[in-house]
Amino acid sequence: MINKKYEFILFAFLMAAFMAGFMSFIVTLINIGFVDGILWFWLEAYWKAFLVAFPTIFVVVPQVRRVVARLIKD
Repeated sequence: MINKKYEFILFAFLMAAFMAGFMSFIVTLINIGFVDGILWFWLEAYWKAFLVAFPTIFVVVPQVRRVVARLIKD
C-alpha cells in the first residue's frame, strides 16, 4: 500500500489521468471523428493534456476547496 503522505500526489495523478484521457478523447472525436489511426491522434493529445493537467491540479484543487468551504453552510 501507498503511504498516506502521498495521498494528494496519487489523487492528482489519477485525476489528471482520467480527466485528460476522457477530455482528450472527446475533443479528438469532435475534431476529426472516427478515422483510421484515431488511437494515435488521441494518444498524442492525451500525453500533452496530461502534462498540463497534472501540475494544474496542484494549483486548482486547493483554490476550489477554499471556494467550496466559503459557499457551504455549516
